[in-house]
Amino acid sequence: MDSEQLKVLIYKCKAGQQGAFDQLIALYADRCFGFLYRLSGHRQTAEDLLSELFIKLVEKIGTWDGGSFDNWIFTIAGNLFKDHLRADYRRKKLLQEKAGQLQTGEFAEARNDLEDKLQQALKRLEPEIAELIMMRFYADLSFKEMAERRNEPIGTTLCKMHRGLKKLREIMEVPEKQRPI
Repeated sequence: MDSEQLKVLIYKCKAGQQGAFDQLIALYADRCFGFLYRLSGHRQTAEDLLSELFIKLVEKIGTWDGGSFDNWIFTIAGNLFKDHLRADYRRKKLLQEKAGQLQTGEFAEARNDLEDKLQQALKRLEPEIAELIMMRFYADLSFKEMAERRNEPIGTTLCKMHRGLKKLREIMEVPEKQRPI
């Protein structure tokens, strides 16, 4: 695809044409996966980061300023990898702290409370969105697998997942007494 055709495709994406996102994702999936795989060294990590990249693509396509799209998308991919490294570091640190709490018994009670809160929050979501979240995090399906199972374009699945996770975060953060009915 030459640069003019790519620009036309990107402008279609900016206009919200679903098929255009599918084409753009298909065009960049292999290259971006290879990039993320080389950075991470792990197939699963690269797949997860690729899924996040395409969610960002859908969210941020409007910020592309007409420059080199390759530079733009690979900069986002690199930033996602850096975020992954920071999160991994924080997760390891948190695990060390929680291991200390396990010895005192504090962790089991806190974990049960969090699991109960998560279960209640999932029930408050639309059933379709809750199903997507469970497919991703409990069945460990990739976004591609989820889209295939639901017979919908991957861009649609990515958008629904993003909105669902945002709503889940909102529900989990707002105290129940302050939630609107």
